[in-house]
Amino acid sequence: MGLKEKLQSDLTEAIRSRNELVSGTIRMVLTAITNEEVAGKESRTLSDDEIITVLSREAKKRREAAEAFADAGRADKAELEKSEGEVIVAYLPKQFSDEELNALIADAVAKSGAAGPQDMGKVMGILKPQIAGKADGGKVSAAVKAALNK
Repeated sequence: MGLKEKLQSDLTEAIRSRNELVSGTIRMVLTAITNEEVAGKESRTLSDDEIITVLSREAKKRREAAEAFADAGRADKAELEKSEGEVIVAYLPKQFSDEELNALIADAVAKSGAAGPQDMGKVMGILKPQIAGKADGGKVSAAVKAALNK
């Protein structure tokens, strides 16, 4: 069963169990996937890797919205966004720990022969396919910068 089919079956289950948070969140995610499928000149079916990219983007939106609501003093809305984000993260592959990420970065720096911050593009080029959907790009970028500035 593909990721999209799993989302659809989980949606059906959430509707049956009257879990409004999960059903609403999965509906939003499926809508985002459908929008991605019909974007462009021709409609297409997304692969699981492309769906993971969409899920990562949606999870990031929820994380940022939760922070914005928390900063604005809207704890109720922040909690809702955080809960939606947790539902989405459940469908993403296991995220890299800081140790795993640092090991990948060290390996990429060694492979690319990066000498300083000007070589960040080389390192990120090696890391991108390895971290897709498994780590936040901003976090990775900051860690690479720190590693190259040593």
